[in-house]
Amino acid sequence: MRVSVVVALPFAQEVASLELPEGATLRDALEASRVSARHPLLGLSLVGVWGHRRDLSTVLRDGDRVECYRRISADAKAMRRARALDSGLLPSPMAGHSQR
Repeated sequence: MRVSVVVALPFAQEVASLELPEGATLRDALEASRVSARHPLLGLSLVGVWGHRRDLSTVLRDGDRVECYRRISADAKAMRRARALDSGLLPSPMAGHSQR
């Protein structure tokens, strides 16, 4: 069976296509793709198939897309707010307050 293993990196996406035997698990796909050897800091505790988190013992099907997720290091809402403040789209939090 054919599966792909995808790693979401900060500025790129790495895709490996694999041919695995029927009954192969998510763990088998990760080992065959050697993801942990190429990205030792990634950690493989956050993995899934087609956008849904799955256990490493999950049996794969032909055509599955195995995904390795990274932990989010920043709050997306806070980052959007900071960019909006920097661009002048939002008023400064101190606007309208007098200094004493």
